[in-house]
Amino acid sequence: MPDSAPTAGSTSPAPTDLTEDRPVYVIGGGPGGLAAAAALRARGVRAVVLEKSGAVGASWRGHYDRLHLHTTRRWSALPGLPMPRRFGRWVARDNVVRYLEKYAEHHELEVITGVEVSRIDRAADGTGWRLSASGGRELTGRAVVVATGFNHTPRLPDWPGRETFTGDLLHASDYRSPAPYAGRNVLVVGVGNTGAEIAVDLVEGGAAHVRLAVRTVPHIVRRSTAGWPAQATGILVRRLPVALVDRAGRLMARAAVPDLSEHGLPRPGTGLYSRVKEGAIPVQDVGLIDAVKRGRVEPVAAVESFDQDAVVLADGTRATPDAVIAATGYRRALEPLVGHLGVLDARGRPVVHGPRTPEQAPGLYFTGFTNPISGMLRELARDAERIAKRVARKGR
Repeated sequence: MPDSAPTAGSTSPAPTDLTEDRPVYVIGGGPGGLAAAAALRARGVRAVVLEKSGAVGASWRGHYDRLHLHTTRRWSALPGLPMPRRFGRWVARDNVVRYLEKYAEHHELEVITGVEVSRIDRAADGTGWRLSASGGRELTGRAVVVATGFNHTPRLPDWPGRETFTGDLLHASDYRSPAPYAGRNVLVVGVGNTGAEIAVDLVEGGAAHVRLAVRTVPHIVRRSTAGWPAQATGILVRRLPVALVDRAGRLMARAAVPDLSEHGLPRPGTGLYSRVKEGAIPVQDVGLIDAVKRGRVEPVAAVESFDQDAVVLADGTRATPDAVIAATGYRRALEPLVGHLGVLDARGRPVVHGPRTPEQAPGLYFTGFTNPISGMLRELARDAERIAKRVARKGR
């Protein structure tokens, strides 16, 4: 295959773009990848987005129906195109998809769909990078931006006896709406934002009994208090000392969030920002507090194993749900792509992100692999500008 960028299915670059035969390749057509490509293009650097699915925003298209951004419209826009006011303050999933489609069109981005990159290696001449992609393609770029997404590969724990479970077992990535669960007994496993919102969705959609299995008690924050969004607080405190934010977080929680201990959801014993630094973002309340207080969502112990029609919990109790929905997170799944380059830490996360590149891999950038308290889309937008500035200045 030719060593230059593929053209089938792409839009024509603007006249201001450089057209060297080694563009910057951006892997992933989600918000991070599109933002990086647009920022590069704005600086006269040709960027080609490689997206394995058939359209941009693939992960957003697959999210559950009721999902809205937990960050405000204003602070969720990508570089060069505001989100329309008609989308409201908390933008719905379908409108996020519409925005991403419009974003690619507005910036006339070169997006090649149906191309999956399986491995990145240094180019033979030592300058730039060689990408091995589907269809036997071998592509060479001056730099690479990896933006394959925080929620890449669903992680379903290998619980003992899982294969014997006689009920329905699915990962939250396969959940769309509560309709199939009306009148049924459902156990949701995991109390991050996804698990909490699915539990509320099930209750509101007519599920007969909803349990929420909790391994680590989460920090719960109000999405907005008297019109002040939680994201604004996150932006203000993100650079403050962790201990200081932890103390402030405890005071705010006592003032804004009721103690749910008697309902099975006690206050966490660790600091809010300490948990964020470990990768656990607070749960934004979109109905969970009220559902727990009213007994409509029942917090229970973590899942330990399965036994045919039963789920065995960590406290020794057994539940017999009709369905189990595992909101147990995702893996970044970067090992096949770049694991051989020594650029991942022990947990499979990039050792650097944004405008910095690994010392042993200059010209290799990562965006979207952190979950900041100030908002994922906001930080993706900032990363995109910084990466583009670095590439334009350094040439890689």
